[in-house]
Amino acid sequence: MTALEVARAVAEPARCAWVNADNALYVRYHDEEWGVPKTSDRAFFEKLILEGFQSGLSWITILRKRESFRAAFDGFDPEKVARYDASKVEALIADAGIVRHRGKIEAAIANAQACLDLQQKQSLASFFWGFVDGAALQNRFAAISEVPAQTPLSAAISKELKRRGFRFCGPTTVYSLMQATGLVNDHIVTCHRHDPCAALARPEILA
Repeated sequence: MTALEVARAVAEPARCAWVNADNALYVRYHDEEWGVPKTSDRAFFEKLILEGFQSGLSWITILRKRESFRAAFDGFDPEKVARYDASKVEALIADAGIVRHRGKIEAAIANAQACLDLQQKQSLASFFWGFVDGAALQNRFAAISEVPAQTPLSAAISKELKRRGFRFCGPTTVYSLMQATGLVNDHIVTCHRHDPCAALARPEILA
């Protein structure tokens, strides 16, 4: 290790091993968003859609296209997305700024419609937080190799989402959503974000 690499290692805080420290976008996402409890329906809907599009791809691919996704999907407003018609689907398929996958685009529309149906009884945020009794699950993994790809709980949430008409929401996708929205704290214990996220474990759920 060169003197420059040593100095950089000392200056940089410890992070989860999946973060590419050379990518500022990735670092910012890890340090500011990942594992922080989300409380609004819009935030959960965005994560649900983006995680669905990420299926089979790397997360950095989605992260780089995130602003284009937000523009293409009207800021992830489920009321607007639920009204998309065939011409809108074709326009999205032609949009080079997003992942142009017909099945995933149609699933996003179906998910918006399912979200509106759910919201007639409860908020999307309260739906998800209800599975953890309103408090984020706290893991204390020492290495990224210990972090599961899915859990029995993510499988149960996936099953319930599918029962309600949601699509592209398998157990692995749901577990990624749980990590991203702070339903579970999967920062490894040596990561500088583990304890700050743990301190936010019981958020006030917003509509």
